Amino acid sequence: MNPQAANSSDGPAGRRAGDPGLRRPSRSSKTRVPTARSARRQAQAHGPAPSKPREPERRRLSKQAQAGRIIIPSSLTILAICAGLTAMRAATTGDIDVAMGLLVAAAFLDGIDGRVARLMGATSRIGAEIDSLADAINFGVVPAMIVYFFLLDGQDLGWALALIYCCAIVLRLARFNTLLDDDEAPGYTRDFFVGVPAPAAAICALLPIGLAQQFGEGWWTSVPAVGGWLVLVAFLAVSRVPTASLKTASIPPRAVAGLLVLVAVGAALLLTYPYLLMMIGIAAYAIHIPFAWRSRRWVASRPEHWDDKPAERRAQRKASKTAPGGRRRRPVLKSQRRLGLNRPTGAPVAVQSSEPVADQNGSETE
Repeated sequence: MNPQAANSSDGPAGRRAGDPGLRRPSRSSKTRVPTARSARRQAQAHGPAPSKPREPERRRLSKQAQAGRIIIPSSLTILAICAGLTAMRAATTGDIDVAMGLLVAAAFLDGIDGRVARLMGATSRIGAEIDSLADAINFGVVPAMIVYFFLLDGQDLGWALALIYCCAIVLRLARFNTLLDDDEAPGYTRDFFVGVPAPAAAICALLPIGLAQQFGEGWWTSVPAVGGWLVLVAFLAVSRVPTASLKTASIPPRAVAGLLVLVAVGAALLLTYPYLLMMIGIAAYAIHIPFAWRSRRWVASRPEHWDDKPAERRAQRKASKTAPGGRRRRPVLKSQRRLGLNRPTGAPVAVQSSEPVADQNGSETE
């Protein structure tokens, strides 16, 4: 049999196999055109492509989040103002214990609002202004009114003394706000207050009330004694006497146990003898002022330690006391610091004259 005839008997399949031009194209060679349905399926399978929010939208969301964070510390400040004003109202009705308790609550709220703002990253200019106004009300107006209504009511001189104290606290807060904007101040100035701060001044102003509640009436409740005490506290508030600041203080590990014992004793006294605890606190604060003055004078006379941490400065001070032949140095004057004429370390210091003296460069120093 002829092979060609056999191949021809296979039909169309045989003819396509014999003739390459008649072969069916393979599926892999076809180019598929995606349809709308297949495109939707692929989009659902892979998910939509992440799109970045536009810049104005991101700024708007950031402002909303910042506004939400600002509300919390500002609300604490408003609560402190309400507590202080309610304490003044309680003093007018004779509820002195309620007034003192509300004032303590106002001081506590005023003390934590700034820390809460820093922890939440919600510090703002409006928060700082509200906090300054709260300090003027809670530590200036309210203590003066409590002392006036409880001990000086009906006395024209007593009202004048209350006004003196209020004005002194307002001036002290205004000076504090201006010092915050001084970027050229040395680093050690953060460890000290200039004058007695407003919260401490408020506690000190209430000392005659604490004495009256603890020991009854006496010479300490007379108008001259109360008035003289208010004037003294007002003077310390606006003075330039340095006092220690606890914002940069650190607790050494060996002092933690003793500090916890002091906290326990303070809590017990607060619940049983609160006015006695107030007197002890005022006495301790008054005792610390000479030490703060000496510490600030020491670091002000040594520019090489201006940017050191408090613990490092204390160590250097102890080392200088034990070093043989140590010399005392006077503080660097503002004019010298401004002109860059700081004295070198260890150089002897001549006795300073009260009149201006020309230095080697021909400029005058105070």
